[in-house]
Amino acid sequence: YQGYRDRPSLYKTIDDYQSVGERLEGLEDVEQWTARLYSAGLVSIKDNTAGSNIIGIDPTRENAATNFDKKIVEGATFSEDASHETIIGRGLAKVLEAEIGDEVVVVSQAADGSIANDLYTLVGIIETGDAFSDRTSFYMNLKDAQELFVLEGRVHEIAIIVKNLNGVEKVARKIEEILENPELEVAPWQVFAKSFYQAMKADKEGMWIMLFIIMIIVAVGVLNTVLMSVLERQREYGVLKAVGTKPYQIFKLVLYEVALLAFFSIIIGGILGILVNHSLSQTGIDLPQALTYGGMEFKTMYTEVNARSLYIPGITVIISALLISIFPALRAAHTEPAKTMRMH
Repeated sequence: YQGYRDRPSLYKTIDDYQSVGERLEGLEDVEQWTARLYSAGLVSIKDNTAGSNIIGIDPTRENAATNFDKKIVEGATFSEDASHETIIGRGLAKVLEAEIGDEVVVVSQAADGSIANDLYTLVGIIETGDAFSDRTSFYMNLKDAQELFVLEGRVHEIAIIVKNLNGVEKVARKIEEILENPELEVAPWQVFAKSFYQAMKADKEGMWIMLFIIMIIVAVGVLNTVLMSVLERQREYGVLKAVGTKPYQIFKLVLYEVALLAFFSIIIGGILGILVNHSLSQTGIDLPQALTYGGMEFKTMYTEVNARSLYIPGITVIISALLISIFPALRAAHTEPAKTMRMH
């Protein structure tokens, strides 16, 4: 609903979310969709009470869209039918000193102005990777949440999973066209997860700076190797010029040698890199201490094997090697035969 992201309200709802979902299923770029209902309230277990972010979800759709059930670290996921069950974040479980099977009291306000309160059974504890969210999250079946807040058939958000992450903005425009409802706001993930997106952009900018530093290191290494090779072989270049070899031919000879060495280096480095990356993509690297980045908590870092991680370093090495080898190649091409042939 327009304005809900900036100023959330219990009354800003999507009233016909099922029909919206049916339209979304007609788009080939959409993989899954799931509806959610949000509110806030107090939750209590025995003598412990905490404020919480109450989230009503459709278990079947949420599991298919976000693998919700795979994030549960203790207990089980929701039953298929609404049965007054709840799953809470690990941080909230610590605050409430909760155990599986506990009865949880919820107190909030319903959409009709009445007091929303009921008892729910704790069936699971979840860890999403966002420590802040896990300290406040209180999940319940969507039908239970609609009943509690007197919002029958209404939700606050529809999360959409697309097949291609790079096409999110294009899909968002398509959805706006098929909905034809100016009251509904369609926002790509770059908008509603702004802090994480900005962190990613900063990371990419840092990557290009790191790539520039690597290019300088490669250039210095290549310059040192090629220049030493040219200096040691000046007598050979003098002989070549004495028998009629043109300067540009010697120039090309040095460049060809560098290009050949760079090519084989890229091939060998690429193979080794794929093997190591594949291994780390499966096992990951466990961090000694959890890292929070863009609002998300990371405990294990996994690598990814993709074309981008191969061709960018490869192009960097080949361009750096060829550019920096121009000076040694020019030096070899301008070798004086009479002088260098007397060298021992």
